[in-house]
Amino acid sequence: MWIINWLPEFIVHIIFLAGVAGTIAGFVLGFIPFVKRYQLPIQIISLLLLSLGVYLEGGLAEKAKWELRVKEMEAKVAEAQAKAAETNVQIVEKIVTEKEVIRLKGQKIIEYIDREVKVFDNDCKIPDTVIKAHDMSAGNENIIAEGSTK
Repeated sequence: MWIINWLPEFIVHIIFLAGVAGTIAGFVLGFIPFVKRYQLPIQIISLLLLSLGVYLEGGLAEKAKWELRVKEMEAKVAEAQAKAAETNVQIVEKIVTEKEVIRLKGQKIIEYIDREVKVFDNDCKIPDTVIKAHDMSAGNENIIAEGSTK
């Protein structure tokens, strides 16, 4: 409701209270000469004010309910963000560990190929073991048994 966002809350309360006071004055205080003279307009206007006031009070209550829901959702979002940050740290640690493992495997492959190339370096031909090691390392297979030489 746009009028709830536009009007301050105390104005809504004043409209409601004016409707209640006017309704009481129009129906109960008819014995007072001024009220008796304008009794019908007072009753009509005060009933309209009372109706508008009840409607606006209901709008205020609904607005307050939605604001409470928004605050609850903001708290849940903050909690989810904290959890996400914690999970991100775990993921980064896992990635760093995996990179280290890959680096170590690559270093072992380099050492293996260097060792095998020295054996066949005199002939200047690429041995089958080096080709096999290259193919297997491209496929990310573990080929190196410690201390194996040809």
